[in-house]
Amino acid sequence: MSIQEIENEIVEEFSMFEQWDDKYQYLIDMGKSLTPIEEKYKTPDRLIKGCQSQVWLHTELTGGKIIFHADSDAIITKGIVALLVRVFSNHTPKEIVDAQLTFINKIGLAEHLSPTRANGLVSMIKQMKLDAFALQSNSKME
Repeated sequence: MSIQEIENEIVEEFSMFEQWDDKYQYLIDMGKSLTPIEEKYKTPDRLIKGCQSQVWLHTELTGGKIIFHADSDAIITKGIVALLVRVFSNHTPKEIVDAQLTFINKIGLAEHLSPTRANGLVSMIKQMKLDAFALQSNSKME
């Protein structure tokens, strides 16, 4: 499934809820269903800078596709990173770097986050794309 197809799926899922309280609950549930990151990856060098909450990100390249593992100590933030892991994992570095992430505006996520959470969202996306870019560049050098 392409990144755009996953984004469309997320937009469709969020459209089932009219109230933002229900959308937040759905986000929290997504965070609860996130596969826990291994404790050995909860290190300071894997913390995403720019997030008010602690968000750890571990990136692996397997068979030319990136797999992201993430966790957070805050429930809403964990839901947000779970969304991003769902969208980006199992795609090539180039697909991740090139992704536009239109679903964020389509579901109204950015406008319903506090300024600090919105900054954290941008930081998470930036770090995931930077990791993908670094892996893309490394694979070109080999």
